[in-house]
Amino acid sequence: MIVGNYGSGKSETAVNLAITGKAQGKSVKITDLDLVNPYFRSREARKPLENMGIEVVLPDSKYMHADLPILSPTVAGIIQNPADLTILDAGGDDAGVTVLAALADVLKDKQVQMIQVINPMRPFTEDLNGCIKIMREIEASSKLKVTGLASNANLIDETTPEIIYRGYDLVRKVSDATGVKVEFITASTELLPKLDMDCIDCPVLPIDRKLAPPWRRI
Repeated sequence: MIVGNYGSGKSETAVNLAITGKAQGKSVKITDLDLVNPYFRSREARKPLENMGIEVVLPDSKYMHADLPILSPTVAGIIQNPADLTILDAGGDDAGVTVLAALADVLKDKQVQMIQVINPMRPFTEDLNGCIKIMREIEASSKLKVTGLASNANLIDETTPEIIYRGYDLVRKVSDATGVKVEFITASTELLPKLDMDCIDCPVLPIDRKLAPPWRRI
């Protein structure tokens, strides 16, 4: 499960995690549970993902653009019959993850990970206290515990290596304060060659942007 506050880039992270898993030879399923945020939704990447052999599970077409807490029965189905990697892209902040609480019965006997995506360049997660506050709110609404952290530090095209390092330093501080493991950080494929990997002691997820912000859509 991929969670985080608005603007953290959790949907982009979820999509690229699915792509990387597929490239590693895993079977992959992804479902879009983001029923709150109308801008960045993994459902927008459906065709490219399906062309790669990734199974994408979405609500019925009549609910595709709804902002109501409507779950397709197939969502429970992919949890009961998971792939090697099954990704649930949840909504932003505590409001968006309430849908996860509705899956409590289905999830209770499964080994699950809930990864909080953090972008220090966004409001409310610029510092340690803000990140922990968001974490606790997400946990309270989802009735699940955050098990891992991921830094997605970026300003889209304005991102620099220093921003990537800043995000890494922040998630390490959150990890030290909470005991929650840093699972990975992200970096665009363009920035990867510019990073000093000796400074980073965790996996790096390459990001090839698949979700266009609304002001770039034609």
